[in-house]
This record gives sequence, structure tokens and C-alpha cells, in this order.
Amino acid sequence: MMNSPPITLTIAGSDCSAGAGLQADLKTFQHFGVFGLTAVTCVVAETPNVVRSVHAVSPAILQDQLKVLLDAFPVAAIKTGMLFSKAHIVAVTEILSGYPDVPLVVDPVMISSTGDPLLETSAVAAYKGRLFPLARLITPNLDEAEVLWDGEVRDEAAMERCARELSSRHGCAVLLKGGHLGAAECADLLVDGGGASWFRSPRIDTAASHGTGCTLSAAIAANLATGANLHDAVAAAKDYLDRTLAESFAWGAVAALNQGTTLTREGLKAT
Repeated sequence: MMNSPPITLTIAGSDCSAGAGLQADLKTFQHFGVFGLTAVTCVVAETPNVVRSVHAVSPAILQDQLKVLLDAFPVAAIKTGMLFSKAHIVAVTEILSGYPDVPLVVDPVMISSTGDPLLETSAVAAYKGRLFPLARLITPNLDEAEVLWDGEVRDEAAMERCARELSSRHGCAVLLKGGHLGAAECADLLVDGGGASWFRSPRIDTAASHGTGCTLSAAIAANLATGANLHDAVAAAKDYLDRTLAESFAWGAVAALNQGTTLTREGLKAT
């Protein structure tokens, strides 16, 4: 029998086009050699170009998924994606508060890459007051950070002020993603325990932006599950995301990340 891999749990929505959500998370977990579990919050009818409809799973069923999984498996890391409503966030925190030693990565999903809302407005306060205090790391993009910080984030100086304040306010590390600045480089800022680290990479010319936030947070959680420290987990996740973009797919007007990239971490083709 093979050695059993670490286990990572994703709590997120289901994307029928498989570029984001639970499906993207599972492909990312597989790449990093961890075993993935899923707790479904919503079923979303979407493609990379349109969100047709969102169908929420009841908070009670969400809690039942979490209970049965956490009772049965030695989960090594958890990530959240689309949580949709205050009731879903409360349901998640009621369960996860019992697992303080399991690192939690929170991707505060609010708006899809198509501009469609994926979070009820009333849920923002629940993120701040209930879920963030349980997190090891939160990973907002600039639009999400502006909502959480209640201020504009339009340059790197503002990114640092915002990330430091969010980290101090919520007692967790913050990875503020700067891709929406539109610069030649994609610059992400990690603030952890007062220290700040920039992760920079060239902007890749591709239409495949759907699922980038899900993929990055899933990769961080997977690396934390294997025992990596937070800085190294972010570095490995950022490198992986760059490669999913560089090797992305396109079918006419539809483009998708390649979370199944065959490249190793060193950038060589696997043999």
C-alpha cells in the first residue's frame, strides 16, 4: 500500500465549467500531491464568460458535509472559496472554530471574473467578524480589499497600507493580490506578523483569468498541508499559477487555466 498523502479540504462552490471553484481546487490539490476533500456551498451554472445562475446549498447540509469529513479524515489544511451568504459563513465558522490547529486559507470571493456578484452584501461583516479571526491567511484581490478596508487601493503604497491594516485588524496574514493594477508585473504582497514580502512575476498575455484566485489559494493550502511555511507556500503557489496561465487553453471565445500542467516545480517536463 502506498503512503497516504496529506489531506486538504476545500469549502467552495461548484463550477460546472471546471475552471474555478471546487473543480479547480481538486485539480490543484492533485498537482501538489495532496488528497482533496470538498464541501459544496453552491452549485453555479457558469462558463468563464458568464454566470447564468447560483443555487445555494442549505447551511445545514453544508455543516453536515463538514462534520462527516472532519470526523473521518485527518485534515491537514482547509481553504474556503465562494461562501455566498452570511448564513453559510456562520455555518462554516461554527464548525471550524473547533479545529484551531488546522491552517485555514480564506479566499474572500465576492465578484466573479465576469463581474457578477458571488456574495450577498450582508455577508461582508460575517467575513470580518467571524471567519477572518480563524484564518491563517486571507487572499483578497484589490476589489475585495477595497471593500474590506473601506478605501481605495490603486498603487503599491496603498497595497502595503491596506494589507498591514487588515492583518493587524483581523489577526491573520494577508496576501493582497495586485494583478488588477494592470502593470507589466503582477505584484502580490504578503504581510505576516509585521513582515512584508513582495512576489513579482511578468504579466502573461492570456484570456484565461477565470479561476486564478481559487487556484492560487488552493495551491497555498496544499503546500501548507505538506508542512511548508507560509512564505514558501505562497512562493510555490505563485509559481504554479504562472504556469497554469502560461499553459492555458482556448476554444474559440472560451479560455481556461491549465491546472493540470505537466511542469514540475523546477519548470521541467515531468518524465
